[in-house]
Amino acid sequence: MIDSRHLIQKAYEAKGYSYAPYSHFHVGAALLTTDGTIYLGCNIENAAYSPTNCAERTAFFKAVSEGERNFAAIAITGDKEEYLPPCGVCRQVMAEFCDIETFQIILAKTPEDFKVYCLRDLFPGAFSRDML
Repeated sequence: MIDSRHLIQKAYEAKGYSYAPYSHFHVGAALLTTDGTIYLGCNIENAAYSPTNCAERTAFFKAVSEGERNFAAIAITGDKEEYLPPCGVCRQVMAEFCDIETFQIILAKTPEDFKVYCLRDLFPGAFSRDML
């Protein structure tokens, strides 16, 4: 069972590492593997904008670069007290590495106010390796 509140707290911790000198919009993500390891990610902006990386992808790329391939859930939080869904590029990265039917995406307004979706809910019709 996934401890959503703990994962959300870790996402808030990750948000504290955000590098957002241009948008001033800080995002944190906490990615849970199936063995219980948590990888933190934050958004990292760049003056050229296109090299900017989202918090979700930062967490995934850290995990994948260390050999991890089995993911259970991700919690995402931002500066505003609103649910912050992942962008399309992040959803595509999730679809590459996660089971679209079981991977959970936790969107948190606050540590107590959150919604849980499976990846399929947020990314219907995902492009996958089966289509190549």
